[in-house]
Amino acid sequence: VMSPVYARSAIKSIQAIPLVESGAADAFGLGDKELALACASHGGQPDHVSTVAAWLKKIGCGEDDLECGPQIPSHQGSMIDLFAAGDRPTRLHNNCSGKHSGFLTTARHQNWETKGYSRYDHPVQQQILGVLESMAGLDLSGAPRGIDGCGIPVIGIPLGNMALAMARMADPSDQPERRQEAIARLRRAQAKEPFMVAGSGRFCTGIMKVTGEKALVKTGAEGVFCAAFPDLGLGVALKVDDGTTRAAEMIMAGLLRHFEVISPDQARELANFTAPRVLNRAGATVGEIHLASDCPF
Repeated sequence: VMSPVYARSAIKSIQAIPLVESGAADAFGLGDKELALACASHGGQPDHVSTVAAWLKKIGCGEDDLECGPQIPSHQGSMIDLFAAGDRPTRLHNNCSGKHSGFLTTARHQNWETKGYSRYDHPVQQQILGVLESMAGLDLSGAPRGIDGCGIPVIGIPLGNMALAMARMADPSDQPERRQEAIARLRRAQAKEPFMVAGSGRFCTGIMKVTGEKALVKTGAEGVFCAAFPDLGLGVALKVDDGTTRAAEMIMAGLLRHFEVISPDQARELANFTAPRVLNRAGATVGEIHLASDCPF
């Protein structure tokens, strides 16, 4: 039996399913930008922040309703601009503010109490747990759980079951019809608005700008990475033992090439992500990052 792994942000697309499946997204007129943000670990760039703020207003909520803490933008230019203007980071800047806005929207639509939506026993989180169980093919009632960086429950799932859940994101034909439609819509939104999923210079955004709906890729903390390849009906879940994103991105890039989701020409076009350069402090290229020569793919 494989050890359970905390998927962290790598399964945000699955956590966003109830937002669409419940009818909440339609009830509040959400578009592709909001749906992509519901699946995002964004960099806190101005377009991310303003879109979340407008979304919260649409559902009659505000920044104070978000139960994720404030976070300094991970996008360096946005961080510099924020502090240069004499401003402070807010909850809107949190990389998970889109996901949390999705939870609030789901609660609003179903007339559930919004306060405490991040608790394990809240109906929003229980609804997500049910979706996770169905997608991963597991009873998760006894699974190990903790608290993620943004305050929501994180559930321990073996990598094989996580990959199965992502395979169902790629091909949801064994899921209820309403879920199939929700998954297709979430995939389409991320393909149309890849910037919202991560941001400038980020792996997930860069890859999906090129692949469109051929690949849904999503990073998570501590070296977790998940993907769905709809044309192939395949799901991927990986975990790097030392917790580095660098290695996880290289493995994902290798898998994209191996399964021919990206062509050799596209791999060259995406060289900043598939073979990133190592720069010294003076900006000179001093190396490149590649998969080890004995990597099986």
